[in-house]
Amino acid sequence: MSVQEKAGHLLYFVTKNHSFSDGNKRIAAFLFVWFLERNALLYNEGKKVIDDNALVALTLMIAESKPDDKDMMVKVIINLINNR
Repeated sequence: MSVQEKAGHLLYFVTKNHSFSDGNKRIAAFLFVWFLERNALLYNEGKKVIDDNALVALTLMIAESKPDDKDMMVKVIINLINNR
């Protein structure tokens, strides 16, 4: 599994699994950004691979998605990371 796939799964599962009593989307977004930074994927040519507004929209989209759409959501995240 690639680092990008791991990042996608991290964002998806922390958002969807409701691991915390409050703030799951915020915590998921933070962990996602932290994970990308730790793996030298957050920036490409000095620009963030995913800007703050896109991350908010993506996290909300994941939260509202059906469990059957997990693979598609993870692919969207991977494409966002790779195409910047």
